[in-house]
Amino acid sequence: MKAAKAFFLKALKTQGRAPVSITLDGYAASHRAVRELPAVSPRWKDTRLRSSKYLNNMIEQDHRGVKSRINPMLGFKRFDCAAVTISGIELLHRIRKGQFNLSRLLVKGHAAPAIWNAVLLA
Repeated sequence: MKAAKAFFLKALKTQGRAPVSITLDGYAASHRAVRELPAVSPRWKDTRLRSSKYLNNMIEQDHRGVKSRINPMLGFKRFDCAAVTISGIELLHRIRKGQFNLSRLLVKGHAAPAIWNAVLLA
């Protein structure tokens, strides 16, 4: 529970505001930590707690792209190679989801290679 509470407090500190809702699975320590957060900081009082083991599937499914590229490679031999490859895959997912700000890159085409080259040059 101590680790879960520390995680949520760190998230509040980095984001600057409490989330509207938090979806957790059935792990009791996380639920207890979220219920005790309003006593630590009043900004947590409006946060809604949802409990479902299926609502976080979208986040879990996000790792499938990484797994599908790593499995044929039979893993990695060095940590730094793994870090670079995984960060590139994650960047591609951010671009595809529209989570990467492309406005200042002045991309001419909207095709993936043009966007990818502009991001790598930035």
